[in-house]
Formats: sequence, structure tokens, C-alpha cells
Amino acid sequence: MKTFLALLTLTSGVLSDVAHLVHLQQTEPSTPPPPPKPYAFGYAAGRFPGHIDRTHSEVSDGSGVVQGSYSYVDPRFKIRTVEYIADKNGFHPVLNYAPEPLPSDTPVVAAAKHRHLVQFANIANARQAAPGAVVVPVDSVAVSRAKDKHFKLYQKIAEEHARLAALQEAEEAKHGGTEKPIY
Repeated sequence: MKTFLALLTLTSGVLSDVAHLVHLQQTEPSTPPPPPKPYAFGYAAGRFPGHIDRTHSEVSDGSGVVQGSYSYVDPRFKIRTVEYIADKNGFHPVLNYAPEPLPSDTPVVAAAKHRHLVQFANIANARQAAPGAVVVPVDSVAVSRAKDKHFKLYQKIAEEHARLAALQEAEEAKHGGTEKPIY
């Protein structure tokens, strides 16, 4: 037993110190690094076709400096834009919370808007019903034709269902009503 313990002590010391066997060699890479790869990208996306609610664009010259911006619609339905620069010192955003002011209307545009609002009010007032009266819309010729076509098809389908029900009842009566109908 003493021999085993002595051998274990001797081998554990030898096995744990292997640093003299491994030579770490610091050398310069044999191939030079590739040249910088500049890039540019951008996209616009939305939750359904024709509706854009976020954008992102970014440009890099390949030297480690990236410039870009992204926009999104916040929960209050306001467009938020963030412009940024990312370099070796970190990410540097510039938040744009205030939208640019809208241009003021020219006198011609202001007059056109006023005319439109007056015409809209006149049409709305002319179409108003007396209090308590119910306005029932009148069908156009196209709506009347579509209703007639729909009713005729409905009648045709109802007749076909009645015919199939009569056939099924005849089959059940023929077999004494013991079989279950097949649908």
C-alpha cells in the first residue's frame, strides 16, 4: 500500500505539470487580413400589404464605422426615427421625437379646403332625416339584379336539397328504416 501511495504521489505531480511540454508560439498571421468590405442596405416592412410601419437603412465604408437610421410606429401611432453612428467607441443614437412641422397652406389651398367643407356640410344636411324617422336605402339596378340572382340560386339549391331528402326517405322506407343514412 505504501508503494502505491508513493507511486500515486509521484505520478500526480508529473501529470499535473505539463506546461514544459507545450510551447505556445506567438506568430504573425501568414495571410494579411482581407480588405474592408463596405456595404449598404435598407428595407421597409409592414404588417400587411401596402402598409409600411417600419424602415431601416444602413451604410458602412468597411472601416468599422456604420451610419444608419430606422423608423417605427410607436404605441401612440407616432412615427419615431432614430439616426445613429456605430464605431469602435460604441453606438451613438440621435432620437428624433418631434416630427417636422407641416408646411402651411397657401391661400389657394386654404380656399379650396373651405369650399370642400362647405359642400360636405350642405350634402350632409340635405341627407339628414327628421328626428325619429328611419331612412331605408333604395336599391340600385345592379343591387336589384344581384338580389334576384341570389334568390333564384337559393331556390334552386333548396329544391335540390328537398329532392335529396325525399330520395333518402324513400331509401329508408325501402329498407324498413333499419339502416343509417349515408351522407
